[in-house]
Amino acid sequence: MKKKSITLLNGEMIEYQLERRARRTVGLKIAADGLVVHAPKYILEIQLKKLIQEKSNWILNKLEKRKENHVPPIVWQDGETMSLLGMDITLYVVNDKKNKRPQFNHGSLTITSPESDNEEVIQRKVIQWYKKQALTDYSRRIELFAAKLGVDTPSLKLSNAQSSWGSCTSRGNIRLNWRLLQAPPSIINYVTCHELAHLKEMNHSAQFWTVVGSIYPDYKVAEKALKQLSHQLHRM
Repeated sequence: MKKKSITLLNGEMIEYQLERRARRTVGLKIAADGLVVHAPKYILEIQLKKLIQEKSNWILNKLEKRKENHVPPIVWQDGETMSLLGMDITLYVVNDKKNKRPQFNHGSLTITSPESDNEEVIQRKVIQWYKKQALTDYSRRIELFAAKLGVDTPSLKLSNAQSSWGSCTSRGNIRLNWRLLQAPPSIINYVTCHELAHLKEMNHSAQFWTVVGSIYPDYKVAEKALKQLSHQLHRM
């Protein structure tokens, strides 16, 4: 993605991320770090600018709502509260000469390090732990719902995307965002089933949603919950 800036019709200048794709229309999305524009590969810059400016009110309203939903980032220190599978857990940081493996027990994650006052070190250790747990957790869900859908278990990789929770390639490879491990199981199940459904329908047609519903009937409730929770999941 390329970083760009544009002056909207009210005179306010904003930054946005531009990604050109093989598509026919321009898509606008407000992600955790602001406006994301998906545009056709060959659209002229002047046409793209005009289309974005025509959506000035929508963009400004969405950006304002994002500010209202802003959640302070995690402070990587002893006593911080984080989320795991929809539950609050407490981060404990212990100073020790030895670098020990993170320990999770009774709602607490303990990080032991000789650099216990270095937030970057603590952040790295916590995220590594989350990614490891996410790969194990998602693999189990993928296998379970693939069997329910009647397809072979696809390959799974973790995603670090800021604007999507999952993806499925034309080759049938699935990526799930590791940050989803913070969400309740119902939301993780929904995203898992959403991406698995693309193995049968590589689109978002009515038939696609029928496939999703066949393996996860409550997908509409989970989809709504994910939209409401997204800004909190990006704390990490």
